[in-house]
Formats: sequence, C-alpha cells, structure tokens
Amino acid sequence: MNDIDRRTFLASAGKGLGLAALSSATVAGLFNNVVAAGNAIKHLSPAEAALDEDYWTVIQQAFSVTRGIINLNNGGVSPSPRIVTEAFVRYTWQQEDATAYTMWRILEPQSETVRTGLAEHFGCSPEEIAITRNASESLEILLMGMDLKSGDEILANTQDYPRMLTTLRQRELRERLKLNLVKVPIAPNDINDIASAYERAVTPKTRLILISHQINLTGQITPVKTVCEMARARGIETIVDGAHSFSQFAFKRDDLGCDYFGTSLHKWTYAPKGTGMLYVKKDKIPRIWALMASEDKNKNDIRKFEEIGTHSAAMRLAIGEALLFQNAIGSKRKEERLRYLSRYWMNNLKAIPKVGFNTSFDPGQSCAIANFKIEGVDPVKLGGYLMDKHHIFTTPIVHPEFSGIRITPNVYTTLSELDRFCSVIEDVARKGLPAA
Repeated sequence: MNDIDRRTFLASAGKGLGLAALSSATVAGLFNNVVAAGNAIKHLSPAEAALDEDYWTVIQQAFSVTRGIINLNNGGVSPSPRIVTEAFVRYTWQQEDATAYTMWRILEPQSETVRTGLAEHFGCSPEEIAITRNASESLEILLMGMDLKSGDEILANTQDYPRMLTTLRQRELRERLKLNLVKVPIAPNDINDIASAYERAVTPKTRLILISHQINLTGQITPVKTVCEMARARGIETIVDGAHSFSQFAFKRDDLGCDYFGTSLHKWTYAPKGTGMLYVKKDKIPRIWALMASEDKNKNDIRKFEEIGTHSAAMRLAIGEALLFQNAIGSKRKEERLRYLSRYWMNNLKAIPKVGFNTSFDPGQSCAIANFKIEGVDPVKLGGYLMDKHHIFTTPIVHPEFSGIRITPNVYTTLSELDRFCSVIEDVARKGLPAA
C-alpha cells in the first residue's frame, strides 16, 4: 500500500491498528496531517515524492526528536513517531488495571491482529510469523534450534553481525560443527561478486547459510535471492538476517526465497524498543526447536517461539501503530526518500580530496546506510569530534578489513542537518582534526 486515505485509516483502526491510540488531539492531528499530505502527492511517483520537501516536513513533525543533536545513527535503533509512543503508553496504563486479567485476556489476544499486519507487510501467512523481542532473539531461535551434527558446516561472512557469529562459534565449540567465513568485497562494482563468493565457499558438508540482507557495517545490500536459489539447488537451508533491511526498502518474502528470516522492528519499522519478528516457512516449523521449551502439542505452531514467560503486551500491540504509520508513508516512497537522503550527503562529499566510501553508490546495493572514510583520520577520533564539538551523532566502525564512519539518516532528518554535517566533514578533510 503506497498511500492511505481516511477511509482506509478508519478501516484499519477498526481492526485494532490504531484509532484508539490517537487519544491525544495533538497526536491525532499530526497523523491526520500525514494522511492528508500523502493524499496530496499521490499523483507523484515515489522518486518524485522523495524530493517534495513540504511533504517530508509533515513527516518530520510526526516525530518528537530533539534538534539539539543531529542523529545520524538510526541504524542501531530508531525513534518512534508520536502515535507509536502514545499507543505504547496507553497500552501500558491499560495493562496495569487488574493486570493478570487485562494483560492476558484482553490485550495479549489482540497481538494476533499485529501478527496479521506483519504477515501482510512481509507477504506470507500469519501462521509463519512469530513476534519476538529483536533480531538477535529471532536469529538465535534459528541458529540454536536447528538440528545439526558434528562435522556439519555453516557458511556466513566476516561482516555478519557479531552476535550471530558468536552464536555460531558457541555451537562450533560445543558440538564440533564447523563455521566457514567468507569475505565479501567492499563496495563491489558488481553485486553478483558477493553471490560468487558464497558459491565458491560451499562444500559438500555445508548444511546452512546465514546471509545478511543488508550488512550493518556498510549498508551493503546483498543478492539474497541468488544465494538462496543456489543453496536450495544444493539442499542447503538459508537464514536471512533482515535486521536492517525490513521496512527500510521495499521487498516481500518471495523476493528473497529464503527458508527463515529474522528482523528487529525498532529500527526501520519504528515500533517500540524490544520488538522483533521471526519468519519460519510453514513446513519447517516442526523442525526448529524453541529457544525456551514449549509443550509438544505446539510443535507445529509458530507461537511456540514466543514462549518467553511473562512479558508486557504493550510493546507488541503498539507495533500496530507502527505499521499504520509505515503504510501511511508507503514502503516505496519511504525507500526513495531514504536513498535520496543518503545520496544527498554522499554526493556532496565525493569530490572532496581524501574522502572515500566503503559503500556503493549503486541504488541496488545501498539505501539509507552508508560508510565513508577520510584518508589519514582515525574514525573513532572523528566520531568523538563530531559529537563533542558539533553534536553530530555517528557510528565509527573499525573492522579488520576496513574502517570508517557509518552514517544513517532517517525520514525525520532535514537537509539542513545534512548540510551541516557535510560542512564539518569537508573542513576536517581539508584541514585535519583540530589539536586537542
């Protein structure tokens, strides 16, 4: 859904996706402004809409972020729009009333509507979606719950998220599995070079491939479908780490072709902190052990992966408002805006001497996340300088294969904030960091 008119909004709200949360007239007005602004530009293509600053000013106002800090680290966790925060607070107060009854009998059952919304967003059955606390939990359910035997090989890459590699190394130590790590090229000219690297690393003993849809260090988008098709032809299962890709750019389950997928919802979906999603292909659910034990009668039920003991219903239910906001913008329109913001600062810096990039400019290889470097400047010191002296929050990256600064704007980021960032970087590139 690229746009959402008032009729669709009310219908969605009637399904439990949002109207009741808009108890504050101010928040309700802000969201109605988002809806109206979207309707006003629905004649524009997503690429054209990405350039409409009047529209994105309305989106920016839907967030309550400080402007005292320029936050260019939205890759780790993102602020939520006001309708999500308000919904979370409202559900929290509601579950405090006769808690055991309200939380378990009234609120928790409503999470099935959220499950359906997530399934529609991903393009699969609700019976293949589990609501988790983050991408790490989703992926550890898979990595720890899959039956493997001594000598089996697992293929991942050296730039995968450290917690996932730590999980695999633990299994390697305990069960004498073998973890093979492939090196993928940095900002390759051809994205298929990444697929080729995986294919060359496959052996007759490879049983599982873990692949990041988008590498968190550089924002590199990987050729997931090509790798998954290659793996399937060889009888190898595939887990996709979608922590950063989900809701950042537009895709569905069938665009990936994977067996399993895990993501966080507090990044680009803008849901409350501590929310995530797990996809398991229906016929594979019985084969994956739950991270926390579930009764055998639940063996075929995706909900067995949600057995974590007592937990707040508020965070889960407020995912519904996050999906409402996502649909109000439109997945493709949001993708084009995020890519536009990324290219805005990248293009402003690319001609400056000593500035280089660890991220491809190819739109098929990156979106909102990009990584740059300044020759001769320590990225950790640069990150400290940006924050301490200019209140610009970034992510220094030091990896054995490269180093740089990860920059991640968001839909609430203004062009003037990016101009300020570029001005500081240009000054450092030409003059170096000031003496302490």
